[in-house]
Amino acid sequence: MKTGKRLLLAGVLVFVVGLALPVRGQHAPGEHHPGAVPPSTFDTAMHRAMGEMSKAMDAAPMSGDPDKDFLAMMIPHHEGAVEMARLVLLHGRDPLVRKLAEDIIAGQQTEIVAMRSRLEILKSGSDMNPGGFPALGGTRGP
Repeated sequence: MKTGKRLLLAGVLVFVVGLALPVRGQHAPGEHHPGAVPPSTFDTAMHRAMGEMSKAMDAAPMSGDPDKDFLAMMIPHHEGAVEMARLVLLHGRDPLVRKLAEDIIAGQQTEIVAMRSRLEILKSGSDMNPGGFPALGGTRGP
């Protein structure tokens, strides 16, 4: 082979191999950067909780009634917040973040109970009195 053809072939080979290699700073899917922290149990659990929350919100049946539909979607949203707060209590160390997580759990659980109760009342059509049980106020301050 002539030198020119060899250089051309070598250049094409380098180009093709170069296409298959990641650019500096990029890594193939599933490949971890040297020195990078691999996903933790917390990361995995938090993403799982968020995924489950999203699926549950997407699966909430829409009735065409904004009040019912809002409650149907907010219940799994709050349940997701409770799960994420629970995870930070298991894995977190900062006392102020842990206190916030405890407050979120208490407040969101109270609101979940109230929203479920109100949703059932609205579905049955038996009580359309906005001042009736359960009162949703009081969990967010004055």
